[in-house]
Amino acid sequence: MGGEAERECWELWSGAGVGPLRFGMSPAEVAKALLFPEPQERVGGAYAQENFPDGVKAFYDTGKLACVALDAVTGPQVFLSGFPLAGSDPEQGRQFLLDHAAEHGNCVLYTPDDSLSLTDLGVLLRSQQVGAARLTRPLFVKEEWLESQYFRDHLPLEGGSD
Repeated sequence: MGGEAERECWELWSGAGVGPLRFGMSPAEVAKALLFPEPQERVGGAYAQENFPDGVKAFYDTGKLACVALDAVTGPQVFLSGFPLAGSDPEQGRQFLLDHAAEHGNCVLYTPDDSLSLTDLGVLLRSQQVGAARLTRPLFVKEEWLESQYFRDHLPLEGGSD
């Protein structure tokens, strides 16, 4: 995605997925939904991971989609009540999620890396270093992962290999 004007906008499906992706999809279904014959890269680790063009990373648990991470700059944009979840100031993003939770009664969870999540929506907001700035990077996670201590402790982290 070359520029902000070309950035695709995806819809949040609370607790079920994001954009064309739904939790529980197979890798083949994810590739088809993203209109790619296959991912750019497959990565080992705690979960099977596939990296797709345009800043989309898919994570699988036992062969089924369980988490989608979007790049802060090149990934699709997702709005929650008008707030852009990708590419915003991390402090503003954190405050927005807290305000949204207070207004809508969402369940708030801090992950071991001090990221903030609204578990009932399946939204986890992390930050990503982009040049000299840090920007928000959203992860969309099936609720069971956010409710389980084991999965919370093993969520994909920022860095070169998440």
